[in-house]
Amino acid sequence: MPTFVRTDKCDGCKGQDKTACMYICPHDLMKLDKDGSETGHAMKAWNQEPEQCWECYSCVKICPQNAIECRHYADVVPLGGSVQPLRGTDSIMWTIKFRNGNMKRFKFPIRTTPEGSADPKAGKSDMDRANLDNPEILFTDDLHSCDKSQLVG
Repeated sequence: MPTFVRTDKCDGCKGQDKTACMYICPHDLMKLDKDGSETGHAMKAWNQEPEQCWECYSCVKICPQNAIECRHYADVVPLGGSVQPLRGTDSIMWTIKFRNGNMKRFKFPIRTTPEGSADPKAGKSDMDRANLDNPEILFTDDLHSCDKSQLVG
């Protein structure tokens, strides 16, 4: 189900040009209503195309005010329940509230690396670009362990 912004909690990321949810949304759905002409709530973020929401939780996790929530499916969170992540500097705390009032919390470390620091080759040797047309290369870079009779093409 799509995300929605609780206007009573949203502060528009304190009047910056771009809110945190606008920055992080992979589908560019979040928008800041600066003057209130679109939603009636000035300086509040909103999901401009809820039916296009990927439900990736990126905006929910990054919101510094915990103002963004997600309507959950009944099989995941039964009616009356809720799930709310709270992002810290090194972890994300998920709070699950069941419809009977019970609550559970789960804490998971954030396993991200600083932008630009990921090693896409991860210790693998450089591939000879001249071999890109060879289907065997696409399956594995350890060809001697590959059963070539199983390859199609």
